[in-house]
Amino acid sequence: MANYAIDQKILSNYLPNHTEIDLWHNVCYVSLVGFMFLNTKVKGLKIPFHTNFEEVNLRFYVRYNEKGEWKRGVVFIKEIVPKPALTFVANTIYKENYETMPMHHAWEKEGETLAVEYRWKKKRWHSLQVIAYDAIKDIEIGSEEEFITEHYWGYTKVGNTTLEYQVEHPRWQVYPVKSWEIDVDFGYLYGEDFGFLKNQKPKSVFLAEGSDIKVNSGIKI
Repeated sequence: MANYAIDQKILSNYLPNHTEIDLWHNVCYVSLVGFMFLNTKVKGLKIPFHTNFEEVNLRFYVRYNEKGEWKRGVVFIKEIVPKPALTFVANTIYKENYETMPMHHAWEKEGETLAVEYRWKKKRWHSLQVIAYDAIKDIEIGSEEEFITEHYWGYTKVGNTTLEYQVEHPRWQVYPVKSWEIDVDFGYLYGEDFGFLKNQKPKSVFLAEGSDIKVNSGIKI
């Protein structure tokens, strides 16, 4: 998870109705996130050749007030996956912005360190990689790591309509990051609004241990 500060005005055109930007210490974030789907099921069923695959997404953070209760969630600018069928289902049924690209990943352990890399190709190869110490730790309450990882709702802008869905997973843990390298043409992949990120240093980079996760059916709000 590579986390960048961004002017929240840039995100106004991407903000779903009824939601507002969620800030941490008055900072507006966008995150480049790479991860693996493993043992994936749709409606309880495994789809052949579509159970294990990479995803890289660019997302930002919002909140929605429902009857006085704040729900903290994420909005995806784009989600990149390696299989066309995933893109078709996500874009047509769930109205998300998926795109199919060739992708690779590498997880390597050497001594006391972990090396994790995600790569995807559009015109050229783009990459997100991190080296971390193999010393997993709990996420501290009130920390930046907590803000980035503890969002349990997703919101999608579909015209003037907003779709909401709940995401369930246990509290994650993180590995201390030693170094990182990001080679991404943000403007080419995500549009001119995000082109400046190519030359901007992230405020933070995390490596988190994943978990079982459940994405519930969405509703309109």
